Amino acid sequence: MFIIAGLGNPGGQYAANRHNIGFMAVDAIAEKNGFSPWSAKFKGLISEGSLAGEKVLLIKPQTFMNLSGESVGEALRFYKLSVADLLVIYDELDLMPGKARIKTGGGSGGHNGIKSIDAHCGKDYRRLRLGIGHPGDKARVHGHVLGNFAKADSAWLEPLLEGIAKNAELLVRGEDSQFMNKIAITGGGTGNPAPKPATKPKAQSHIHKARQRGQQKMPESGPMADMLKKMFGQKKD
Repeated sequence: MFIIAGLGNPGGQYAANRHNIGFMAVDAIAEKNGFSPWSAKFKGLISEGSLAGEKVLLIKPQTFMNLSGESVGEALRFYKLSVADLLVIYDELDLMPGKARIKTGGGSGGHNGIKSIDAHCGKDYRRLRLGIGHPGDKARVHGHVLGNFAKADSAWLEPLLEGIAKNAELLVRGEDSQFMNKIAITGGGTGNPAPKPATKPKAQSHIHKARQRGQQKMPESGPMADMLKKMFGQKKD
């Protein structure tokens, strides 16, 4: 079994934030590859399916970013998996918008979601970093990561997310170089938009889909409602 965790903050007000690109990536993987509907488990939302002949669990921690490790660590322990069976997808300030990089282990780069996962799971897991660019001023970083993607960002964000979803099997196989080559061909991971086809029906963007998911009505009673009430009281980052 393999776990792919996408990082972000729960709630409609954060759904289209740059900080939530990890959520958007696993949503795209689930949609493209016929995964199960999202359900609550491990202090997060999970979706199950298979890629490259292996069972795969997608997880979106609902603990807010700076406690992401609580959710991911719980899932790893439940399935008795090691960090070798984990890939984490998250936003990277130090990469240009649309750029993507994969590495195993290393530092957190100041990313509090990664700090939390390091603390709860160890550091030797694979990390798919998706560039959101730096605002150029340290004082503006907080507002930048918690700001929404602009409409113009769709030119690079859409091919990047589509490329990740289409080639997710390569991530499960550990074929990282091949994965990077594939998403570069689609325009994802390069910072450049993919060439537009002559005619193509207009589809909802991933930004729009993220907003819709964030606006879905939460249950008012029951176990999931109790869990979400506890989670949403946590501090975001």
